[in-house]
Amino acid sequence: MIRGVNQVVLYVDDQQRAKQFWTETMGFTLAEDSPYGEDGRWIAVASPDGNMRMVLSPREHQPAEAPENLPNSNIMFYSDDVQRTYEELTAKGVKFLAAPSKMFFGWWSMFEDGEGNRYALGEQWGTNNPL
Repeated sequence: MIRGVNQVVLYVDDQQRAKQFWTETMGFTLAEDSPYGEDGRWIAVASPDGNMRMVLSPREHQPAEAPENLPNSNIMFYSDDVQRTYEELTAKGVKFLAAPSKMFFGWWSMFEDGEGNRYALGEQWGTNNPL
């Protein structure tokens, strides 16, 4: 049975900038930063709850068959209090594309990182909104 997100690959233009954003701004921990291939780096960050890792991979490694009209990131993070998290991250300079709003599935908002990737922020499924 699938129990949650374990690891995702996020394609970035600048691994160091992405690592700094996710660790210093978003509160993730550095899970791994090691040599990969001839001149590459394998950089992974872990979510604050430790349940998910993101590999920060150079954009040039993104598969060519990915349709251009689809988002390059389709990740939804969860928070116990979407409004409070929105306020905390906004104070840290995170750009939100939408203020928190109540939808049929619960509270949600959307933000982006310094690489142009967009992310949803919502309530965890099952807390106030069963699937």
